[in-house]
Amino acid sequence: MERLWAPWRMTFIKGPKPSGCIFCVKPGENNDAGNFILYKGKKSFIIMNIYPYNHSHLMVCPYEHAAGIDLLSQDTANAMMEDVQDTVRILKEAFQPDGFNIGVNMGKAAGAGIEDHVHIHIVPRWAGDTNFMPLLAEVRAMPEHLESTYEKLLPLFITLHEKREKR
Repeated sequence: MERLWAPWRMTFIKGPKPSGCIFCVKPGENNDAGNFILYKGKKSFIIMNIYPYNHSHLMVCPYEHAAGIDLLSQDTANAMMEDVQDTVRILKEAFQPDGFNIGVNMGKAAGAGIEDHVHIHIVPRWAGDTNFMPLLAEVRAMPEHLESTYEKLLPLFITLHEKREKR
């Protein structure tokens, strides 16, 4: 059985939390690049995880503040799944991953770092992307800085936005 370990995330999990819900606040700050927001749709947005499990780990977040997918409106849930599908296509084009982990952590017991605002994780995976370093040294080798990844992905999400606007 393969496990996806991310011990460096303890910095986030145990560290101080900002006041207010970041998924409610960040989209309205008019600082998309600084907040690593790649796309804003009508019901949801796509943001980079700044404490990633792996390179180009993205999240689809609803504007609707809800703790679980079962509490979202059907329109929001549908929009989020469309965002997940398009994000997978974009990540395949940009980075050619060998696979993906896609999931929702609902509640603290399930590992939700932000348990009051549901979001979908999209984690690209490559053959051989796990090794002993995270387990023994709490070190994870990321092949690229977050800003570089953002700059590579942004044009693809701008194109997505333009395509959707034409519908």
